[in-house]
Amino acid sequence: MTWLIRDTAKTNSLKKNLSSGKLQRFVGAWSPYIALMVEKLNFEGVYISGAGLSNDLGMPDIGLTTLSEVTERGRYIARCTSLPTMIDIDTGFGETMNVARSIRELEEAGISSCHMEDQVNPKRCGHLDNKDLVDCATMVQKIQAAAKARRDTNFVICARTDARSVEGLEKSIARAKAYVDAGADMIFPEALQDEKEFERFRKEVKVPLLANMTEFGKSRLLSTKELTNLGYNMVIYPMTTFRLAMHAIEQGLKELHDKGTQEGLVDKMQTRKKLYEYLEYEKYNDFDKKLFDFKLK
Repeated sequence: MTWLIRDTAKTNSLKKNLSSGKLQRFVGAWSPYIALMVEKLNFEGVYISGAGLSNDLGMPDIGLTTLSEVTERGRYIARCTSLPTMIDIDTGFGETMNVARSIRELEEAGISSCHMEDQVNPKRCGHLDNKDLVDCATMVQKIQAAAKARRDTNFVICARTDARSVEGLEKSIARAKAYVDAGADMIFPEALQDEKEFERFRKEVKVPLLANMTEFGKSRLLSTKELTNLGYNMVIYPMTTFRLAMHAIEQGLKELHDKGTQEGLVDKMQTRKKLYEYLEYEKYNDFDKKLFDFKLK
C-alpha cells in the first residue's frame, strides 16, 4: 500500500544505479499522486522540483519557499513510492548551519538525494539570464557542511552550478571540480548551450553528471539515447508533468466556461477506474472488507 512504503534501501539503490551505465530518468512530481504514476510507468526515480512546488503554491521560483514547506511536500511524495527521490533545495535555505540542518531534515523525510545551487538568494530559474552567483569558496563551505551533516553516506549530494551563463564554460568546470573536492557526489551543470558543452563537462568531471531537460530553456531537449551516449548518469524532467497538466486544465476550464458543461471533456479525463488502479484502492480492502465492495466500469 502506497502510504506504508518507507524503503531504507532507496539511497543505496540510487548510489548503485548512478554507476550502472544506465541513464536514470527522474520525472518531476509536485504531488504524491504523480509520483505513483511515475513509478507505475517504469521510470527510475522521482524529482521534486523547486519550481514545481513554488508554482503550485502560486509563487515564482525565486527562493520564497521555506525548508519546512519543501521538506513537508518532499516527505509526502517520497513515502508513497519505492523509487528514490531527488529534491531541489535551491541555495540551501541559508548559510552553512542552515544547509546542515536541511540535509538532516531531508534524510528524516525519507528523501534520497538533493541538489543545491551556487546562486545568490533570491535566486532565479537556471535558464533565465542575469543570475548572480556566490563566490566559489562560499559554495564549497556549503557543500562541506552538507557532506558532514548527512548520517547516511549513500544520501547523494548534488552540486548545481549556474556559472555557465555568468562566468563562462571554463570557470563553470573549475567550480564543478572544486565542488567535487568539497564532497559533492554528483554535479549538475545548469543551462549548457550545446552537446559539445555537455561532452566537455563529461570529459573534465569524474563524478556522476545530471542533465536538466527542461522545456523552453537554453539547452536543446536531448533524448535519453543522446544523453546516454554523452555519458550522463541522470536526467531530470522537472516541469514536464506540471506543464502538461496546467495546459490541459486551462483548456478544459475555458471550454467549461464557454459551453457551460464538461460533457465534451470527459473523453480527455483520467477515468475513476484508472485513478483507483494507481491508488491501489482494492488493496486497502485487506484492512477493512467494506472498503472495496463495488465494481468499476
